[in-house]
Amino acid sequence: MIIDPKNVPEITGSKYPQQFQSAVAGRVKKRLGDAAGLQNFGVNLVRLAPGSCSALRHWHTRQDELIYVLEGEVTLITNSGEQVLQPAIAAGFPAGDADGHHLVNRSNADVVYLEIGDSLRDSFASRTPGDSAEYPDDDLMAKASDNGWIFTHKNGDIYEA
Repeated sequence: MIIDPKNVPEITGSKYPQQFQSAVAGRVKKRLGDAAGLQNFGVNLVRLAPGSCSALRHWHTRQDELIYVLEGEVTLITNSGEQVLQPAIAAGFPAGDADGHHLVNRSNADVVYLEIGDSLRDSFASRTPGDSAEYPDDDLMAKASDNGWIFTHKNGDIYEA
């Protein structure tokens, strides 16, 4: 199926609990995988405004993730530190590797990249049963369910809407 990204709706905002949403306020996604009818993995075209993050720093227990930078310079932050990524550079994050990661746009221009993984879909539900995400810098954990992600404190208490 041929997809013109200009015709794919923009998704803004986050399903994170309210106190974490400002970190991704400048993130805009186009769900190309959903537009193509993909069932096994998702592909998003993402634009990050200056000062915005891709997500809170996290890692998944069962989901592989890959990003590929198309435009701009973005800082990848992992357990190992920081690295600036430029166009035509990719980074992968294997499932179960407890290396928290996210992208931060510290430049003065938008950054555009592709993200590929299995839970990148309109329903916000994971395609991989039993997946969960750990957020090493925040009092946050996420567990996949049929109705989307359930966010809890690290002690297991559910965040209230």
